[in-house]
Amino acid sequence: MLIDTNHFIEIRNLSKQYETGSLAVQAIDHMDFHIDDQEFVTIMGQSGSGKSTLLSTLGALNRPSSGQVLVDSLDVYALSTEQRADFRSEYIGFIFQSFQLIPYLTVFENVKLPMSVTRIKNQEQDRMATEVIKRVGLTEKAFRLPDQLSGGEQERVAIARAIVNKPPIILADEPTGNLDSSTAHDIMALLQSLNADGHTIIVVTHNQQMSAYAKRTIHVSDGRCV
Repeated sequence: MLIDTNHFIEIRNLSKQYETGSLAVQAIDHMDFHIDDQEFVTIMGQSGSGKSTLLSTLGALNRPSSGQVLVDSLDVYALSTEQRADFRSEYIGFIFQSFQLIPYLTVFENVKLPMSVTRIKNQEQDRMATEVIKRVGLTEKAFRLPDQLSGGEQERVAIARAIVNKPPIILADEPTGNLDSSTAHDIMALLQSLNADGHTIIVVTHNQQMSAYAKRTIHVSDGRCV
């Protein structure tokens, strides 16, 4: 469903409630904000503030209880399940805190994974994977397994996998949470360079130092923008 909007991403009166036994937990509480094309935004808040729920909802993975997520004039949750899967493949690159690499696949094979559901020919997939592995500085380790890499290198693989399909939006959930300070800054600088290349970057973090890399920070507390 197409809706006229002046912003690349619009969150309108968004709420998400979880039922835990007889209790209702309000993870997102009537949020409204927008993100423009090619912005670098951090979503900042303490653990339990609702920021990770918000990120998964932005990424078309977690249907809200009410409200709308509009991306490029598309009402994401008005799409069918199949259409949302196509939307994620075309628009979204995910970077997870726990990396979520397949342990028995090499760096090269992990990076190629998102292309397995596309119609891209295998030779072109190889070229694209090689290109992004070079971009994140891991050419010499392309055929190593994840457990042969440092934490920072595994995060770089996760980033390469997220960008291999050239999605306009990159969503990162605490991408530096398991890294030492120096490596964390390297990862944020890499995301900054991807933003300069035209990607819209949205990073969830609780670290004030990491938010300094963004052009704008959205502060979240108890499920609300504050």
